[in-house]
Amino acid sequence: MVYWRRTDVIGLERLVLEASAEAVVANSTVICVEDAGLQIDYRWHLTPAWQTLSLEVEKQGPKDRSGLLLQRWGTGWKVNGDPRPDLDAAEEPDLSITPFCNSLPIRRLMRERLSTLTLDTCYVDAASMTVSRSKQHYVQLTLTLLRYIDLGAAAGFEADLEIDESGLLTRYQGLFERIAPE
Repeated sequence: MVYWRRTDVIGLERLVLEASAEAVVANSTVICVEDAGLQIDYRWHLTPAWQTLSLEVEKQGPKDRSGLLLQRWGTGWKVNGDPRPDLDAAEEPDLSITPFCNSLPIRRLMRERLSTLTLDTCYVDAASMTVSRSKQHYVQLTLTLLRYIDLGAAAGFEADLEIDESGLLTRYQGLFERIAPE
């Protein structure tokens, strides 16, 4: 179980991560004052190698409730059951409201012993519940410190990411920090 606190707005995430020889499943609830106050519940289904199979997202806002299902489909993706050719060959989802999504490319960097990684993502904007293609770049500075550079949806945004030995974030500069329950 992991907790992250937002450092830019009032918000908290509780993530439960379950790993077995067959799959990795992340279940989480995010509550924050962003977008007039919202709750996001997500369930991420991953292979044992941490490659996304599907991402289910439910949003509850002050005036609306909506859902989204993103599924890997061959070398492409389906959104709510519909093929999205504009997302073909995108490697992983990036859910805007959580630092968990950064663990997927970070674990790949660690597994493949890379110093840099550039990848296309399926960027899921939690506030609008839309999916678009985006590009990200990661640079490993030390064993526990990386630099994230957005080359797509938020081009020009950069942040330092501190991680633990498993590749989960402990601090995302300006946005999130891991906390321990008292």
